[in-house]
Amino acid sequence: MNDIQDRRSLLRFLLCCAAALAALAGTTASSAQDKSIVMASTTSTEQSGLFAHLLPAFKKASGIDVKVVALGTGQALDMGRRGDADVLFVHDQAAEEKFVAEGHGLKRSAVMYNDFVLIGPKADSAGVKGKDIVAALAGLARQGSSFVSRGDKSGTHAAELRYWKAAGIEAPKAVFAAYQECGCGMGPALNIAASSSAYVLADRGTWLSFKNRAELAVLVEGDKRLFNQYGVIVVDPAKHPHTKTALAQSFADWVVSPEGQATIASYQIGGQQLFFPNAGLAK
Repeated sequence: MNDIQDRRSLLRFLLCCAAALAALAGTTASSAQDKSIVMASTTSTEQSGLFAHLLPAFKKASGIDVKVVALGTGQALDMGRRGDADVLFVHDQAAEEKFVAEGHGLKRSAVMYNDFVLIGPKADSAGVKGKDIVAALAGLARQGSSFVSRGDKSGTHAAELRYWKAAGIEAPKAVFAAYQECGCGMGPALNIAASSSAYVLADRGTWLSFKNRAELAVLVEGDKRLFNQYGVIVVDPAKHPHTKTALAQSFADWVVSPEGQATIASYQIGGQQLFFPNAGLAK
């Protein structure tokens, strides 16, 4: 009888050990699976191919997966406000600073820059080619030339509206019928411009990676107002405790580190650098 009881006790002990090991394995596997973050970012960083170059390097350095949701900057900031993202990588400095001031983000850090360019038909029937973006838009409005706007509250859209305002045009859609808002990302906006021989404001990175150029060309560039700064922001856990602050901060720290900055600088298409790292050098 004692032998039977001993065997039963041993069996119960072994079963308990097996259950504990299974639970531990499950916890470990779960922890490994959870080593990922959601990043809300702009379509330009995605469609230019930068993230396909940048994020594998970050994964190799940290073991952290980054799931990108590519939206206009305004929509990306809204994701942060809702706590639907852990970190933001966007390019509308005024809106980013407001986001942090409202308590939605821990800190905004400058990461890199490129510039905007005005794209249009090579023939340039409107005659706007040059270095003055404000004069160019004023010329397009006077002539009623076809213009494609992203119209999606993105950083590019916000910049475009600033340039129209500087040209004395508060609401371009109300000024001329040939102005159309696509409510789309940079790639689709360029496709529409290519198929309709229209003008469009684009970030240089997406333009350089764009293949379906048809008769389009860069017509306005070099205006200092076309400067395009990108920043990174970790969502504030005080408002959204469920966000993965530590992992998100790992990305924010890495992308402004020498390694992250060098990785950004090394991304080129056709021998041309698309983004220029400037962490610590810009606001």
